[in-house]
Amino acid sequence: MGEKKRKEQSKSEFIFGKKNYKWLFIGLGFIVIGFILMAGGGSEDPNVFDPSIFSWRRIRLAPTLVLIGFGIQVYAILLNPKKGSKK
Repeated sequence: MGEKKRKEQSKSEFIFGKKNYKWLFIGLGFIVIGFILMAGGGSEDPNVFDPSIFSWRRIRLAPTLVLIGFGIQVYAILLNPKKGSKK
């Protein structure tokens, strides 16, 4: 009898809720977009300088998007899924 009760009480629950996963995927999207924007700008010939590696998109925008994505990931991990639910 005690074992049955213990199994009922220890039903598997996910640590994160639906809101957590939604924010995790949004943060992951920001990170992926940031890394895609950072890519490229190289030169085929190593003796030719390509100034596009210093563009505003690669120096400012892309790293900012990656940092925002990491911030969203931290928020998603710390978000309490049970708070505000009407259960």
